[in-house]
Amino acid sequence: MKKKRIAGLLALGVAALSIPVLGGTAGAAPQPIASAIAPTGDVRIPDGAHAQGIGGVPASVKDYPFAIAALREGGSRPKGQSCSGSVVAPRKVMVAAHCKELAGEKTVLYGLDDLVGTGGTQLKVVDYKLHPKFTQPWNGYDVAIITTDADIPVPAGGYAKVATSADTGLETPGKDGFSLGYGKKTQNDSPPDVTLQKLTLPIVDPNQCTGVENGVDPKTMICAGYSDGRKTVLPGDSGGPFIVNGVVVGITSWSRSDFRWYSVYSRLNNEMGDWVKQQIGDVPSGDKFTLAASPGAVKTDPGKYVSTSITSKEGKNGSENVALSASGLPDGAKATFQPSSIMSGDTAKLTIETAAGTPERDYTITVSGKGTTDTATTTLTLTVGKGGSEPGDLKVTVNPGSGTVRAGQFVNATVSATGGSGSITLSASGSGLPIAPFFNPQSISSGGSSTMQIFAPFQPGTYPITVTAKDGAGKTSTATYTLTVQ
Repeated sequence: MKKKRIAGLLALGVAALSIPVLGGTAGAAPQPIASAIAPTGDVRIPDGAHAQGIGGVPASVKDYPFAIAALREGGSRPKGQSCSGSVVAPRKVMVAAHCKELAGEKTVLYGLDDLVGTGGTQLKVVDYKLHPKFTQPWNGYDVAIITTDADIPVPAGGYAKVATSADTGLETPGKDGFSLGYGKKTQNDSPPDVTLQKLTLPIVDPNQCTGVENGVDPKTMICAGYSDGRKTVLPGDSGGPFIVNGVVVGITSWSRSDFRWYSVYSRLNNEMGDWVKQQIGDVPSGDKFTLAASPGAVKTDPGKYVSTSITSKEGKNGSENVALSASGLPDGAKATFQPSSIMSGDTAKLTIETAAGTPERDYTITVSGKGTTDTATTTLTLTVGKGGSEPGDLKVTVNPGSGTVRAGQFVNATVSATGGSGSITLSASGSGLPIAPFFNPQSISSGGSSTMQIFAPFQPGTYPITVTAKDGAGKTSTATYTLTVQ
C-alpha cells in the first residue's frame, strides 16, 4: 500500500471509534463504510480502543518452529519488528504482500520467543516476490515470498505446511483456527512487548464481515473473530500464519482501523496457495540429513580465492559421517574442504581457488555429501570477476506458459530448448497429476521443440508443473507451466 494511504488510514483511526459495531447480519440496516488498515508494526492503536493485548497467549518457537519475525531498518518497534511470517523452505519466508511497502532494508530474525532477547539468527532479504494480482490488502491476494541470503536454521521437518487448492473446507465457518505473531500486546508498545503470541479465533461467515471497505471476499479472504474485536490481531501481526488442522490456511492481512472488529486473513486453499507452492519448490522432508551453503553466493577475481561455510542438519537417523565433494567448478579451479568429512549436524569450511585465466562469469557449484544412509546436495553460486552467463547455457521454455482445461481432458504446450551439449531429454512433473506429461519427441537437439501433452486431474484447481531439460553433460534447466482445471 502507498504511504499516503497508510497516513490516511491512521488519521481515520480515532474517528472510527465512534462507528457502531459493524458485524451485523443479513437484513440489518445499512451501516456507514469504515476504513481498513493492515496491522504492520508502525500502526498506532487509537487511544481508548484497547488498553492491552487482546485474547492471545504466549507461544514458543520450540512448538512452532516455522514462526519468524520480519524486521525493517528504521522501524518504530524494538529491532524494527514490522511483520510476522512463516518459514516454508530453507531460504523462503511467507509473509503478507503489504509488508514490502514499508521503507527500510528488510531482514528476518529467527529463533527467539522474545525479540529483545539475545541470540537468534538474523538474515538479509535478497528477494521479495508479491502475488501478481496484489494491489491492496482489502482487494485480496495479500501474500508474498521472501528469499533470504542464507539458510534459516529450522529443525528437520519444522517448515510450515501451506494449504493449496487441494485442501478444501479448511475455511468453513464454525471451525477454529489460530494465528501467530510478534505484534503489540500493550497500548502502542508502552511498555514494548515483542514476544511471540498465539491467538485462537472462530471462522465466521464472510457475510457477517461487512461495513469496512468492500467487505470480505470469500474467494480470497477468511474472516475470523468477533464483531467487537474482543480477541483480535494487532499491529505487528501482519503476515503471520493462520492455522487450521495443522495447515497454514491464511495470512494476517487487515482489520478495521480501530481494531474493534473481525480479523481478516488472506485465504491460501485456492490458487494463492498453489502460487506459494510454486515459489517455494521442493522442501526437504526431514527424513535424511541436509546440506546448505552460508552464504549461498560468493565472489572472487580470477586467480584469487573465496570461502563459505557448508552447514548440515541431522535426519531421522541421527548423526552420521558425511564425506564432502564439489562439482561444477571452473576449469583450473580447486575446492578444499576443512575438514573433508563431517558428522551431520556439524560445519565445514569450503575454499574455492580460481585460476588466473578463469573466465569471468557465474558458476553453479554443487556440493555433495555422501553419508552412511544417503547422499545430500546443495548449490552455491560462484561469481568470478564481473560475472554473467556463459553463451550456450542450457535454457528451456514453455509456450504458452499456462492453460485451462476441463477435468479429465488433455491440453498441449510446446517445449523448446536452446544451448547445452548433445541430446536434450525432456521430462515434467507436478503434484496432483494422475500421470506424468508426455513428450513427442522425448529428446530434442538445441534449438528444437517438442509437444508436451498433459492429462488434467479430475479435481478442479491450479496445478504448477515443472518442466525439466537435461543435456548430454548432465546439466539441467527448468521452466514452469501452470495448469488450471475447471
